Amino acid sequence: MHIVFFVCALASIAAVVLICLFLFANGIPAMKEIGLLNFLTGAKWKPGNDIYGILPMILGSIYITAGAVVIGVPVGLLTAIFMAFYCPKKLYGLLKPCTELLAGIPSIVYGFFGMVVIVPCIRTVAALFGADISGSSILAASVLLGIMILPTIIGASEPTIRAVEQSYYEGALALGATHERSVFTVVVPAAKSGILAAVILGVGRALGETMAVMMVVGNQPRVPNSILQGVRTLTTNIVMEMGYATDLHREALIATGVVLFAFILIINLCFSAIKRSGKE
Repeated sequence: MHIVFFVCALASIAAVVLICLFLFANGIPAMKEIGLLNFLTGAKWKPGNDIYGILPMILGSIYITAGAVVIGVPVGLLTAIFMAFYCPKKLYGLLKPCTELLAGIPSIVYGFFGMVVIVPCIRTVAALFGADISGSSILAASVLLGIMILPTIIGASEPTIRAVEQSYYEGALALGATHERSVFTVVVPAAKSGILAAVILGVGRALGETMAVMMVVGNQPRVPNSILQGVRTLTTNIVMEMGYATDLHREALIATGVVLFAFILIINLCFSAIKRSGKE
C-alpha cells in the first residue's frame, strides 16, 4: 500500500509538471515573438492583424473578480455567522443543504440564469434612468459570480468560526459584552485567518470561471470605462477562439493561459501563507 500511495502522489505531481511544461513550452515562444511588454500591456486584440494585447482581458478579469468579491464575501460571511450563532436547528437542517447545493449546480445553469434574469433586470433598471444598454456587462458577471462563490465562502468560513474556542465568547459575555458584540468583535476576529483563506478560495473560483461568465459578460475585448460595459476575460478569450486558432494566434491563446496560471499560482501561494500564519 505504501507503493500504491507513493505512485498516486507521483501521479499528482506529474500531472502538475506536465501542465506547466505544456503551457510554458507553447506560451513562452509566443510572448518572445510578440514581446512580453506588448503582450501584457497591449490594449488591442486583433488576431487577423497579428496584434495580441491582453490588457483588456486582464482588466476585465480583475474587475469582475473584484466585483464578485464585493458582492459575495459580505453575504457569504454574514450567512456563515448566522448559521454558526443565530440559526435555529430546524432551519439549519434546511439552510446547510441549500448552500451546499449551490456548489453542485453546473456553471452552464448559472449562465442561463444570468442571461435570462440578471441581464434583463440590469437592462430594465438602466432604461429607467435613460440608459440604453444590452445588460451584458461587468455588473452582470459580478453579480452572477458573487452568487457562485457563496458556497465556497460559507463552506470555508462557518467551520472556522465554529472552531474558535468557546471560552473567547464566554469571556466576552462575562465582561459585559452583548451577544452581537461578542460575536463580531471577539469570535470573528479570532477566525480571521480562516475567513481570509475562504475569501482567497472564492477569488480563485471567480477568476477561473468561464462558461457562466461568457454568457453574461458581453465578450468585447476592450478597456472598460463603466461597470455597465461588456468586456472579455482571460478564460472566455481562450474558450471563444481556441477552436479555430492556428500558429501564432494559438500560441498567444496558450500564453494567455500562462498569465492565468500565474494569477492562480499567486492566489494559491497567498492561501498557503495564510494557512501557515493561522497555524502559528
